[in-house]
Amino acid sequence: MSRETISQSISIVHPISLSHGRNAEVWDTTGKRFIDFVGGIGVLNLGHCHPRVVEAIRDQATRLTHYAFNAAPHAPYIELMDRLTAFIPVDYPVSGMLTNSGAEAAENALKIVRGATGRTAIIAFDGAFHGRTLATLNLNGKVAPYKQKVGVLPGPVFHLPYPSRDNGVTCGEALKAMDRLFSVEIDVDDVACFIIEPVQGEGGFLALDVEFAQALRRFCDEKNILLIADEIQSGFGRTGQRFAFSRLGIEPDLILLGKSIAGGVPLGAVVGRKTLLDNLPKGGLGGTYSGNPIACAAALATLDEMTDEHLQGWGTQQEEAIVSRYESWCSKRLSPYLGRLTGVGAMRGIELANADGSPAPQQLAQLLALAREAGLLLMPSGKSRHIIRLLAPLTIEAAVLEEGLDILEECLPKLA
Repeated sequence: MSRETISQSISIVHPISLSHGRNAEVWDTTGKRFIDFVGGIGVLNLGHCHPRVVEAIRDQATRLTHYAFNAAPHAPYIELMDRLTAFIPVDYPVSGMLTNSGAEAAENALKIVRGATGRTAIIAFDGAFHGRTLATLNLNGKVAPYKQKVGVLPGPVFHLPYPSRDNGVTCGEALKAMDRLFSVEIDVDDVACFIIEPVQGEGGFLALDVEFAQALRRFCDEKNILLIADEIQSGFGRTGQRFAFSRLGIEPDLILLGKSIAGGVPLGAVVGRKTLLDNLPKGGLGGTYSGNPIACAAALATLDEMTDEHLQGWGTQQEEAIVSRYESWCSKRLSPYLGRLTGVGAMRGIELANADGSPAPQQLAQLLALAREAGLLLMPSGKSRHIIRLLAPLTIEAAVLEEGLDILEECLPKLA
C-alpha cells in the first residue's frame, strides 16, 4: 500500500497498517495481533469499538448525520452539554461549547480569556503540549519538532518551570521563577491567564505539585488572572477520577476537553464559568462541524459508562497492576535503563535513563521496536522521548493487561 500521497512531515511511531480493533487489542492488515498500550494517544479510555458507543453512532447515523449548531440547534448537542456540564466537578455554574478537537478547544479558550480580561499575555509551562495549531504551538513548552521552521508565532506567551515530583522541580523553584518573570519580563497586570496540565502528557506523565497548584490558584485570584486546566489527555478517568484537577484541591476557571470524550470520534470542548463563556458577542464562538450529532451521540454513550464507580475501579485495577510490576522489575534490577515511574492513577510513564540519570532515548526507540515485534504497541513521551507513556484502555481485561506487561518485562532486559 503506497504512502506517497501522505505528507512526509507526519511522524509515524509504528510503521504498520491497522485493520481493526476490539477493546485493548488491534490487528494489522497482515492479521498480526497487538496489545494496544497507545489507545490512539489517550483517546480510547473505553477501548476500541466499545459496544455502547458503536450502537449510539449507528442509531444517530440513521437520524441526523450533521447540522451546524449555530445554524439550527439539534438535540444531541443540547443533551450532551447538559450532561457534560453536570459531569464537571466544580461548585460554580458551568456552560461551554463543543469543538472539533482539543487544540480547537484551546484556541477558543484563548479568545474567551482575551474577551473576559482585555489582556493578551499567556503563561504556560515547560514541557507543555496544547496542540499543533499556530496559537497552541506557542503555548507548547518544547521547540522540536512543533515550532521548527514555522516562523513568528502569536503571542505574547511566557513559560515557567513545571513543578512535579516526577521531574525534580520543586514548588519553591517554580514560584521563584514566577516572581522573576513578573519582575523582569512582563507586568502581571498584562496577563490574561495561566494554562496548565494537571498531569503533563507529552511532557512525560508528570503530575503537578499540589502545593504549587494551590499557590497558583491563590495568585490568580489575587491578580484577577484566569486559570485554564488542560484535561485533554488527563481527563475522563485517566487518573481514576473524572478529571485530574480534583486531586489538586482547586477549581480552574476554564477546562479543556478532548481525546476520550467521545470514544474515538473527533470532539472537544471548552467548559467553565458561565460568566466567561457568555462574555463574547453573539457569533464569537461556534463552527461548522463543532458538536456534530454523531460525535455528540458517541459522547453521550461515553458518559453513560463513566460512572464514578467504574472510573475508580478501572483506575485502581490498572494502577495496582502497573505499580506492582514496576516494583518487581526494580527489585530484580531487570534493566540498567529502568528509571522512574511517573504520573498518577492509570496515567503512568516509565522512564528509560542511563546510569548517570541522563535520558536514554535510543534505548526507548529500541524498546518500541522490540515490543512491537513481540505484539505490544507503546508510545514515547518526555522532552527527550525517553519516557514510555502507558495508555491502555481503562476497560482492558486483566489478563490482557498482564500479557502486555509480560511483553514489556521480556523486552526490557534486551536493551543495549
